Amino acid sequence: MRIITKILLNAAALAITAYILPGIAFSGFWSILLAALVLGILNGIIKPILIVLTLPINILTLGLFTLVINGIVLYLTAAIVSGFEIRTFWTAVLGALILSIVSMVLNAII
Repeated sequence: MRIITKILLNAAALAITAYILPGIAFSGFWSILLAALVLGILNGIIKPILIVLTLPINILTLGLFTLVINGIVLYLTAAIVSGFEIRTFWTAVLGALILSIVSMVLNAII
């Protein structure tokens, strides 16, 4: 039950981010739900590997490079899921920032 709630919250956060940022679009409910599921899987598998590989850069930028890593994972999600698209890489980085803020707010409410 907790996993379903988490996926639905991530889907809502993705939908709100797509509404706020014009460079992110999705074709329907199922594509945003699948994107939330894929994003969760990639955050669990790919993101830790990228953080370890980029640790020196992350230390030099005082952790700000993590935002770029989040953008990479979000952009990769858009490449995997059909019906969910992001126009440019920098839109993905900005979308990752907005997604983090929206997710934090939604998790605080729930």
